[in-house]
Amino acid sequence: MTAAVCIGGASVDRKYVPADRPRLRTSNPASARRSFGGVARNVAENLSRLQVPVSLLCVLGNDENGDALLRHAEASGIETGLVARTAESPTSEYAAVLDERGDLYIGVSDMSAAASITPALLEDRWPALERAGWLFADCNLSGEALQYCIAHCGKTGPRLAIDVVSEAKVRRLPADLRGISLLIMNHGEAQSYLGGDAPIAACADALRKRGAATAVVTRGARGIVLADAQGIVELPAQPADCVDATGAGDALAAGMLYASIRGRDAREAARTGMLCAALTVASPSSVRPDLSPALLESAWTGS
Repeated sequence: MTAAVCIGGASVDRKYVPADRPRLRTSNPASARRSFGGVARNVAENLSRLQVPVSLLCVLGNDENGDALLRHAEASGIETGLVARTAESPTSEYAAVLDERGDLYIGVSDMSAAASITPALLEDRWPALERAGWLFADCNLSGEALQYCIAHCGKTGPRLAIDVVSEAKVRRLPADLRGISLLIMNHGEAQSYLGGDAPIAACADALRKRGAATAVVTRGARGIVLADAQGIVELPAQPADCVDATGAGDALAAGMLYASIRGRDAREAARTGMLCAALTVASPSSVRPDLSPALLESAWTGS
C-alpha cells in the first residue's frame, strides 16, 4: 500500500543568490540555479528519500518543463501514475531571490496548473487515494479541492496533512478544520487566517479548537509551537548552519509524516521534522539529495 500521496504544487524552481544584499528597483549581480520544486513535490521527494512509498498527484503542462519534472520525479523514486497533463496551463514555475543569509528575500510563482486539480479529478482518483495511509495537500489547491480532501478524509479515509503555503493562500481553508489530522503554517499565515495579531501559542490553540487534530505554527529558526490533545508545547529548532532556507518547511512536513507513519506521536514527529529541516537548510538544495533514514539516525546520534 502507498504510505502517502502528495497533492498540489509541482514546479520548476529558479533561485538567484545575489553577490551582496539585494536591492529593489535595480539590477543585482547574482548566481542562478534551476531545480524542481513545489510544496507537494518537495514533500514527496523528501519522503521517497526517507524510503517511504509515495505517490504524487499534480498537474503538469504539455511542455518541456513538465517532461523534465516527470522524469526527475520517477528517478527520485516517486510513483507518478496519478499525475495529469494539460494543454491549458504551462508547468508551474517559481522564482526566488535569496538574501545574503540564504533566507527568502522575495519569491514569485505561477502555480495556475494546480487549479486543474478539481474535485472531479480527485473523485476520479479517489479509489487510489483512499488506499493511502496519509494524504498531504498544499494550499496551491483551490478551496473546493481542499474541502473535498477534508470532507473525504474526515469520514473513513486516510489521514490528512495540509501545508498552507502562503498568507494569500491560507484563506482557501474553510473555517471548520475537522478532518485535518495535521495542519502546518507559520505565524503570519495563522494570523492572516484567524484575523488579528494573536501570539503564536494562541494561534496554535485556536487552530486546534477549529478542529485540526494537531496544529503546528512555525517561527523559523526559533522552532515551532504545537497544539494537540495533550496541550500546547513550544519546541526549539535544531541547530543548523543555514546555506539556503528554501524547502525547510517542506522538509519539516515530510519529517513529521515520516515519523507518524513509523508510529511516533505528534511531538516526536515534530522533532523529527525539525531535524529534517535543519539538515535541509544546511544544503544548497531545496530537497537534500543525501537525505535518508541513516542520515537522520546519524544526526540524532551526533546531536
